[in-house]
Amino acid sequence: MNAPAVNPAEAGSGQDTRPLAGRVVLVVGAHGGLGREASLACAAAGARLVLLGRKVPKLKRLDDAIARAGGEAVLYPLDLEGAGPDDYAQMAGRIHDAFGRLDGLLHCAADMPGLTPLEYTDPAAFARAIHVNLTARWWLTQACLPRLREASDSAVVFTLDDPSRTSQAFWGGYGVAQGAQEALVPMLHAELANTPVRVSALRLRPMRTPLRARAYVEREDPDAIAPAAYAAACVQLLSPAGASRRGTIWAPAIEAEPLVPLPHAGA
Repeated sequence: MNAPAVNPAEAGSGQDTRPLAGRVVLVVGAHGGLGREASLACAAAGARLVLLGRKVPKLKRLDDAIARAGGEAVLYPLDLEGAGPDDYAQMAGRIHDAFGRLDGLLHCAADMPGLTPLEYTDPAAFARAIHVNLTARWWLTQACLPRLREASDSAVVFTLDDPSRTSQAFWGGYGVAQGAQEALVPMLHAELANTPVRVSALRLRPMRTPLRARAYVEREDPDAIAPAAYAAACVQLLSPAGASRRGTIWAPAIEAEPLVPLPHAGA
């Protein structure tokens, strides 16, 4: 593994004061739009990262980018659709063997096949959306909880879509899973309120990602924002500063960037 980066301003003091210094963070869906930006930000904030995703070439490219910036990461290829509780338990054990600790879990993985009326939704696609966006998230979290409890301060961060949008027509299994997580987050927070494990969620505005493109054409989605706009919020919730957001679903105020008009044909 590569040595973690050191901020020159801290080199003289011998103490790394970056918000995630000394912490081990598992990013699920690390090579996706938000996952990639959050991983880069967490590495810059001092975290040692475990990058989980199903596309190995994309994980390797992200790992290279983190290494070039002086950060530290290891790869954990895993397909959430086919993984079960035993796979997640094995993953948590391997993280503990490699690092001796786990301080943060950030859920960025998501699956949405597109907007389709429920009546005509393929049953397998509906089941996959429920599983990847809800069941797999919980199974993985459950497997990590014993390790997270061992830390003096740890964080589980879910990323959620806005239910006022995803509870509308045609959002299918993805929308149902989003609604279920609205219940899961406060429930899990209440059960872990007297432990070192902080539970919170980041409510996202529409983002310009490949997942979003399955529902909307970018030029027809002017309110969508770049995933990088949420990277700092991910770092905050994973860091000690996230204690003030414990048990909450946080929707930070982020303005959309104006889209540049397409040139006219022949211009």
